[in-house]
Amino acid sequence: MHDHPSLLNPLTLPCGVPIANRFLKSAMSEGLAGKDHAPNALHQRLYQTFAEGGAGIVVTGNVMVDATALGEPGNVVLETETHLDAFKALAKAGSTNSSSLWVQLNHPGKQAPRFITKDPVAPSAIRLEGSMRLAFKKPRALSDAEIQTLVKKFAHSAALVKKAGFGGVQIHAAHGYLISQFLSPKHNQRPAPYGGSLPNRMRFLMEIYAAMRKAVGPSFPIGVKMNVDDFMKGGFTHEDARQVMRSLSEAGIDLIELSGGSYENPKMMGQSDQEGFFLNLIDGLKEELTAPLVITGGFRSARVMASVIASSKADMIGLARPLVIDPSIPQKIAEGTFDRVNLPRIKFRLNALSQRLGPILGLSAYEFAMRDMAHGRPAHVSSNGGRLLIQLLWSQGMKALIRKRR
Repeated sequence: MHDHPSLLNPLTLPCGVPIANRFLKSAMSEGLAGKDHAPNALHQRLYQTFAEGGAGIVVTGNVMVDATALGEPGNVVLETETHLDAFKALAKAGSTNSSSLWVQLNHPGKQAPRFITKDPVAPSAIRLEGSMRLAFKKPRALSDAEIQTLVKKFAHSAALVKKAGFGGVQIHAAHGYLISQFLSPKHNQRPAPYGGSLPNRMRFLMEIYAAMRKAVGPSFPIGVKMNVDDFMKGGFTHEDARQVMRSLSEAGIDLIELSGGSYENPKMMGQSDQEGFFLNLIDGLKEELTAPLVITGGFRSARVMASVIASSKADMIGLARPLVIDPSIPQKIAEGTFDRVNLPRIKFRLNALSQRLGPILGLSAYEFAMRDMAHGRPAHVSSNGGRLLIQLLWSQGMKALIRKRR
């Protein structure tokens, strides 16, 4: 085992808030909320477990800003003060061991399964393609007035995040959700002021950030999660991403987390042996930004994580699935007792099924494992695709085959 001091150094955000180390537990959807869509004791135990593992920042699964626009069953919604006490309890449970618990705010747009959302909305009335087509309805295009209403919803939810006592808030602008749809020229074919040129396509995101900043003040952390590339023909490219990141950085955002892909081309869910899925796309990026940069996706070994921070490619390492396997990875690196984590690969007897269903069932496998954690049991991530498929169909029926999101 080796010491990796670069991963243990503190980081001060532009707003002045200190972060204990260079680990960020990236968002994963938990699916633990009941019909009231409020956080509960299961969320508290889950996020206390993540915090006790020692990550500097822990980000919740996506929390919706509109109760009529859910991404999946079991989503948490933060739209009013109705369940503010429950959010306060979650904030307290997840703020331990020097960890800062942040809430990821989101709107699914047209990535809302047809069995959940009757009236999906999007920048333009363009439906998802490929294997996604049957699972999701064709959306209608938002009006400019509705866009302004959504900007206000994000800002109001951010104010509630602060009021509940969380450490920060993250805007979800990645993985094909509504803000990501606005950024993409493939999915956003509306006229100005919210469509056309990249400055117009990023207007929705920039207005959300500005409204949030006004709502929470200059000293409360606001981050964003966005794609470094959509990996779709005619979509949002890494050149586009660099321009958006520069604009956000100049506007004062506190943290930029990079991932990639969408649920039409789920690069972020790949079953690959490559470490650092998106490292080849961020060369020289940090020098263009004043905002700290987080890179998420595919990290397994302390050596590679430390090399990214030591070489100044990024300021933080985002981990999701590895922290379900072992929430104490940051603590173990501090103690010098961690080398790497190996993640199970979802397999069927037929390789074609492994390639097609593996990524879908992979998210379900980790959701089941987080449910174990939330109940105080050791997390178990199964690699048996057939067993996972039966478990998923038993718990949710055929609706379970609709892609789950993080």
